Amino acid sequence: MFFTSSLLSLALAAADPRLVVIGLDGCSPDGIRKAEAPNLERLRAEGSWTFRARGVMPTVSSPNWASMIMGAGPEQHGITSNEWQPEKFEFPAVTLGARQRFPTIFGLLRDQRPKSVIAVVHDWKDFARLVEPGVADVLENPKGPEATVERAIAVWRERKPQLLFVHIDHIDHVGHEKGHGTAEYYRAVGETDRWIGRIWDAVRADRPFVLVTADHGGAGKKHGGNTLGELEIPWILSGPGVRRNHELTSTVSTADTAVTAAYLLKLKTPQSWIGRPVLEAWGRR
Repeated sequence: MFFTSSLLSLALAAADPRLVVIGLDGCSPDGIRKAEAPNLERLRAEGSWTFRARGVMPTVSSPNWASMIMGAGPEQHGITSNEWQPEKFEFPAVTLGARQRFPTIFGLLRDQRPKSVIAVVHDWKDFARLVEPGVADVLENPKGPEATVERAIAVWRERKPQLLFVHIDHIDHVGHEKGHGTAEYYRAVGETDRWIGRIWDAVRADRPFVLVTADHGGAGKKHGGNTLGELEIPWILSGPGVRRNHELTSTVSTADTAVTAAYLLKLKTPQSWIGRPVLEAWGRR
């Protein structure tokens, strides 16, 4: 049986799926629409996407990053504010995994595919406390967004992880300093788009799935409120078998990100996860 190069790449990706998640702190759909962002445009053209995905309430970082990697909302995982700590919370999680934390996609991958390489390179230092201790082969907080991107690329080239999660904080900083919807904010999205392009160029030959999303948007110089500008987030997925240039019509929650990641990585999800895989990206319902 003979394969074309594209079919062979697809077959290899299916046999050994890899996923790169790029999380953009504070990036609203408006920011992408109005910025010079050719790489995000390219990823949309090569995959399935929506600008109407929603985060969780409250629209602040910790609950939303947690929901993104935990497949559930604050009601389940118990992370309700940026003040949350493993030993400091308003109410406990509905369940705890083997490591005495609510299970994340990282823990699922470690338990079900123990030999997998898992890497988390995060621009916001507090992201690390959301990850179960000991599950990631790489859990690093470089100084600044550019250093974060460079380190993420180096980790990919050195180790080819099954799951690489990259957190970039640049857009959120500018949103707080200059305001969402300002010229400076759109420039920050454009700068981040260039970094996304560098990541994409570094990994694309290996045919991973690439998922770009955000934790929240913003209003003025803040976020945490109840407006759509703060709640709606972009969600863009490309990779082997994903529908190309397809705008999703089904609803997407940030909790669906972890469940979709589990679907791509062939993992079973715990009963406590309430998200769903975004099957429309493959033409399914």
